[in-house]
Formats: sequence, C-alpha cells, structure tokens
Amino acid sequence: MKIAIWGQELTAWVAAGTLAHAGNDVRIVNDSTVQDPILRMGTNILNEPGLKDLICDEFAKGRLQFTTSGGATQFDIHMLCMNPSEFDAAKQIVSKLGKFTQNKLLIINQSLFGVGCTDELQGLLKKENNQIAAFLTENIAEGEALNNMRHPKAITLGCDNPWANMMIESLLRPFTRQLDQMLIMSTREAEFAKMATTGMLALRIGYINELANLAEQLDVNIDVIRQSMGADPRIGHHYLSPGCGFGGNSFSQSIKGLADLLSEKRNSQLLDTVLRENEKQKEQCFRKLWRHYKADISGLQIAVWGASFKPGSSSLDGAPSLKVIEAIIAQGATVRIHDPEALDNIERLYGGHPQVITCKDKYEALANTDALLILTEWDEYWSPDYEALLEQMHQPVIVDGRNVLSRDLLESLGFTYYGIGR
Repeated sequence: MKIAIWGQELTAWVAAGTLAHAGNDVRIVNDSTVQDPILRMGTNILNEPGLKDLICDEFAKGRLQFTTSGGATQFDIHMLCMNPSEFDAAKQIVSKLGKFTQNKLLIINQSLFGVGCTDELQGLLKKENNQIAAFLTENIAEGEALNNMRHPKAITLGCDNPWANMMIESLLRPFTRQLDQMLIMSTREAEFAKMATTGMLALRIGYINELANLAEQLDVNIDVIRQSMGADPRIGHHYLSPGCGFGGNSFSQSIKGLADLLSEKRNSQLLDTVLRENEKQKEQCFRKLWRHYKADISGLQIAVWGASFKPGSSSLDGAPSLKVIEAIIAQGATVRIHDPEALDNIERLYGGHPQVITCKDKYEALANTDALLILTEWDEYWSPDYEALLEQMHQPVIVDGRNVLSRDLLESLGFTYYGIGR
C-alpha cells in the first residue's frame, strides 16, 4: 500500500518505520529544507530503542522517503500522527486532500484532538465517494514504542465504513497475528475510549500517591498496602506503584483534554485535582531533602539519579527532575545529575550553569555529595554498589522517589533513607 504520514510525533516515525518494513511504500510529509531523517527526528525520538536504525534502513531501501505536502495528494491513504494542539492544521490538510482527490480516500487519524474531532474531519470529505476519516487508537509508550506497534495486545478502531475497515485491517495485518482483541466502534466512542483509558491510569497513579503520602503520616508501609490491594483481582498491580509524579507530554495532554471536557460538560474537577496533586507530588523529594537539612541546603552538593520522565526515554517533558533541579539551585546548592539517556537534554537546558553538573557515570555524580535523590527508576539504579555509595558520598542520605531500593538494607549499612510512603 502507498501511505502518506503527516506529523513529527513519535507515533509518526514508529508508524512510518514499521509500515515500510512490512512492505508498504511510505512517505513522511516534510516541507522543510531539512531532508536528513536523523535531523528531522530530534533527540527524544532518536533515542527510542531501535527506531533510528529502522528508519535509516528503510530510507536506504527506498521504502520510506520524504515527500512534500503537494506530493502527498497523489496518495489515497493518509495517517495523521500529529500533536493534539495541531487540529487546525489537520483540518487544512484533510480539506486539501478532499478537494484534490476524486476517488476513494482514507484518512486514518491517530491524533487525539478530542471527542468528535474525527467526525469534524469527516465533514470536510465526500463520504458518498468513499472518502472516509477513521480514528485508530495510538497505544505506544516511549521506550517500548516499536514493540507496542509490532505486537499490540488490543486495537481500538473508530470507523463504520466497510471499505475503510477492510483497508485498515489489511494494513495492520502484519501486526495482528497474536492480537487479543480488535474493537470496532464509532469514531466518537474510540476517541472517548482512548481518553477514558488514559484518565483511569492517571487516577490510579494519583490515588496510590495519595495513599503513600497518608501512609507516612500513619506510620505504615505503602508497599504492604499496595501488595494487599493488588492481590484483589478487581484491582491488580498495574499502575499501582507510588512515586514522585508522572510526566510525559502526550500522557499529560490527553489527561488535560479529558479534564477540560469533564469540567465543561459535567462541571467535574476530578481530573483537574489529579493534575494539580501530581504537580505537588513532583516536589515531594525536594521537600524530604529540605526537611532533613532543616530548611538550609545552601552550599550543599546534591546528586540526582534519573532526569527523564520515565525509563527508556530521554524526554524531560513534565519530568519531576525539572522541579527538583530548579528548587535545588534556587536554594544555593549544586546538583550533580546522572541519566543514561537524558544528559544531552539537561545540558541544552542548563549548559554552563555553575550549579548544574552532568555526569556520565552514576558514581561520579555522587562525589562528595550530601544526598542522593532517585527520580527515575532506570534498571541500573535498582542494585547499586553500596560500598561505592558510602565511599563517594559526604553524607549518606538517600531520597528514593521511586522506591527502588531496600530501606532495611540501606539503614543497616548506615544510610538515612526516605522513600515514598515507606
């Protein structure tokens, strides 16, 4: 199949690479003067595991290329993989495609513009000529995007046109051989289902964080409470780990979209409250550090392990680390940062700042420090060399924002330990 892909989001590049690898003739719409895919991808997308090699390989084989917006009008299948804020641009694209195409036209919208937006796009097309706009739920996560695309557990498709359904199912066929569920519904229902799922995950994260904060006041261990809750089959363990807040541009934008919809239609502040409390949760690790040093950290050296908003990503979008770093330097302390992927992005933000030091080795980041804050649960942080920690640190204080370490072990070794709800 011949497919044009609109957008520069992670979803666009993952779809382009995997669909080209499956044998399709794929074009990424690019009207800029930059024609190097590496430069167009940007740092965060380039760091997605396996994606850079896939894109370069498919460009070399010719199955994946750039085209202009004018050149894209010759294609009959288009995927919109755009930022939620780009709905006006999407309407212009679809309107142009509808005018230039006289035959069948399939618009597959993977951008969560809002409930009813795919219907609005459909209104710009000639449905009687089989010009169809469908909504295909995007279910990829940074750090696991290629695997999510190649081996989905379930697919939600918003479309009521038999021809469009047949085309989309054929397009996805290479990735659905082990699919558990293919759910087909109206476009509005599919858009709402995606927003509802994201909102539920946010509620679970917000709830367990609130419980963790309460557990500290009640002198109980949230790990025990979490295990008990997860053992109930009605609840399970998924997204039930307390921490120092969630981030991610796409995730947060989706929650904000549903929060606005709930507020407008239902006068509900449920998700607005979750978002507000999440911003407060990002400050928890700094607050614990602040209290430990009795509100004076001026001149101290603070190590931070983990700057990205989640493991497997270099993105700092909404990352708790940003609030922590700002608070530390505002109080006159120096922060020494290690992250396996995000250091380049940290240096773009703080390069040259005398109080921000980036370290390629996690133990180097600990040199003469007065505390270690763990803000992202990268695998390499779960089982460190504790003797090296004691040797490097000036004061053996650990604030574990992801509960990755054993409190009992650390305290037996002489560390002062603060977790989330422990």
